[in-house]
Amino acid sequence: MYVFISILILIVCVILGLIVLVQNPKGGGLAANFGSGNQFMGARQTADFLEKASWTLAVVLLLLSLTATMIIPRGNSKNLQNSELQNKINNVKQPAVDFSAPPMTQTPKSSSKKPGGRK
Repeated sequence: MYVFISILILIVCVILGLIVLVQNPKGGGLAANFGSGNQFMGARQTADFLEKASWTLAVVLLLLSLTATMIIPRGNSKNLQNSELQNKINNVKQPAVDFSAPPMTQTPKSSSKKPGGRK
């Protein structure tokens, strides 16, 4: 059910984005293409339709988002997975590590000549 709601949210988002892109705030956009008076939907009806569609889709998106947050899968299955993971972590045997520092060894002193021929 959660996947179905998520897919519906994506579809509404795409449609809402397309409707918003079709609109033009200065009266242009799709409404400007229907300028003649003998069209089925005039310029004003197209603008009204696009505005109502964008508001409707925004409300649908809000309701779908709230529904999705209410039906997010939670409960025993997640706790069971966490306990299985915790059991695996607890059952891993750690190798014994010796944290003592290795004995310091002295390096032999080199000759007094430095590389490059200087003394």
